[in-house]
Amino acid sequence: MAESLIPVLQLDNIHKSYGTGSAVEVEVLHGISLQLQRGEFAALIGPSGSGKSTLLNLIGLLDRPSQGQLLIDGEATGRLDDSALTRLRGRRIGFVFQHHHLIPAFTALENVMMPLLVERGRPDDEMRERATMLLEQVGLSPQRNNKANQMSGGQQQRVAIARALTMRPSLVLADEPTGNLDTKSADSVFALMREVSASDQTTFLIVTHDARLAARCDRIIELVDGSIVSDTQAPKFSGI
Repeated sequence: MAESLIPVLQLDNIHKSYGTGSAVEVEVLHGISLQLQRGEFAALIGPSGSGKSTLLNLIGLLDRPSQGQLLIDGEATGRLDDSALTRLRGRRIGFVFQHHHLIPAFTALENVMMPLLVERGRPDDEMRERATMLLEQVGLSPQRNNKANQMSGGQQQRVAIARALTMRPSLVLADEPTGNLDTKSADSVFALMREVSASDQTTFLIVTHDARLAARCDRIIELVDGSIVSDTQAPKFSGI
């Protein structure tokens, strides 16, 4: 099968329970099946307690399902040990959070280099070139030597997006990525994510409570009480 036809993310009948085997066992996710293709730009919505965070942790390989199969770029994850999951997560999945989790005393360039530093152990010219290119892509070349704590919230979130792209992931998971930003900065960050998705064919799954943000995605997946209750395609978005 051509690589472009292999789903970036495939969930088959995913269940997640806590307290398994005990008298207080609780099933949080009930048979989730879902595919995301290369370059899709999708929103995951639902009320608090719907299971969004649990599902995001499973997709991000931070937790394991109780039942069902999860594949990343066609690779089944169910039998991978923790080390293999960590490697797969580091190479295939990028993360953008509401709180950017930058290292305040590091420069923008150093923060973007971090995923490569973790993998290789020491900086080199290739890392610097990659980080410099990404900061240019997100419009922050002039700020590359600024420390994170000297930057605005919108700039910090742009650095976080660049960092999420450092390993050339197939999938970026963005958890309330504009939640701490003013409207102008939020629009700018959202537009940047759309540009990256379109130019690099990177798949984005954005978890949000913001109906305005979700409405500007190409696909909206709604989770209620641990089940997908709707999955709608929207026309290709043409602006912010």
